[in-house]
Amino acid sequence: MRYVIQLLLWVVIAFLGYKVYDSVYSSVEFQKTKKERFTLAISKLKEIRTAQIAHKTVTGKYANSYENLARFIDTAKFTITQQRDSSFTRFDKQLRIDKSVDTVVVDILGYESIKDSLFRNTDYRKLNKIAIGDKEVKIDMRTSAIERNEILYPVFEAKVTKQALLFDQDNNYVEQEDKVESLGEINGKLISVGSLDEINTNGNWPVSYDN
Repeated sequence: MRYVIQLLLWVVIAFLGYKVYDSVYSSVEFQKTKKERFTLAISKLKEIRTAQIAHKTVTGKYANSYENLARFIDTAKFTITQQRDSSFTRFDKQLRIDKSVDTVVVDILGYESIKDSLFRNTDYRKLNKIAIGDKEVKIDMRTSAIERNEILYPVFEAKVTKQALLFDQDNNYVEQEDKVESLGEINGKLISVGSLDEINTNGNWPVSYDN
């Protein structure tokens, strides 16, 4: 009986050791996968932000669809300008004399394709899709306008859920990730850039993901 009990104890010890190892290993693998996929998503969100800022710079508003954004990148150009100080003479009717007035002159030097300057090595026709293996996860994007001091300002937001990015991972880990509250992590259930409630184009990820 003593040998049987010892054997059973060794089996229990081996089983518990395996469970501990498996738990630690699976947690490490999840963190590695999470980091890789979140980094991919953030890279896409940055490209969307770059495209939207360029669109607003040229047209005064954000593109309301990926199709319009891709069409804009295909055809639009930046105006290259140069500013220089200048002056001219203006007759002062009250003093009855000529006065020198300082001014700034803006010269147009030429035009540069947005596609060539910002998206030369980017597949800008798939800004809304994150490739994970043979699956494509879509990024939702919306535009709107908010009023501040009786002035309407255009805003946009692009976002993707953590669950969509971690579709094939352990549900317990994914649920824990949705509840994360930490300075060094992406808090909440979404990874996003821009806002429909505030005038900003910031992302909700920590600096570590930019590095």
